[in-house]
Amino acid sequence: MSTSASLPPRTGSRPGGRSARIRATVHRAVEELLTDQADEPLTIPAVAARAGVHATTLYRRWGSVGELLTDVATSRFSGDIVVPDTGSLRGDLERYASDLAKDLNDPDTLPLVRATIGAAGEQGASACTGERRQQLQAMLEREQARGSQAPTVERVMDALLAPLYYRAVFTDQALTPEWTRALVSHLLPD
Repeated sequence: MSTSASLPPRTGSRPGGRSARIRATVHRAVEELLTDQADEPLTIPAVAARAGVHATTLYRRWGSVGELLTDVATSRFSGDIVVPDTGSLRGDLERYASDLAKDLNDPDTLPLVRATIGAAGEQGASACTGERRQQLQAMLEREQARGSQAPTVERVMDALLAPLYYRAVFTDQALTPEWTRALVSHLLPD
């Protein structure tokens, strides 16, 4: 009697299998290249060489540098900042802005943000800020559940995310705790 008849059929891909290992290796190669060779353009062949995989694998899976960067950014920025719950919207936003400023000051984060926005345009910007929008929405909904008025998520994005990302990506100005608190004060005046 064959033992294979009693085994369940294989379905889908295995979590942590070859595909996951290749994705992790490629993501790591992208981040290393962005940090090590910031002045050189990122290319699929360069990533493939650094990752030790064939360029065809990258083209087949991601199609372009922009799509690859979007995947890396989405993976990197998902769940990396915890939504604070200090008991007040002001406290939540101050802590959130401070944590985001620290993340944007990270020498591994900023090159990824700049490259993703530069190579992937609107899709790249969404990869860098999509999770942030959801986090802000959660804080605003919690404030409304407390029975308080809250600004719209668009207003908070304009008042907090826009200046944080602008200053990090396009200037050499520091993202200091005092500056991030001032952003919240302008959004939520006493």
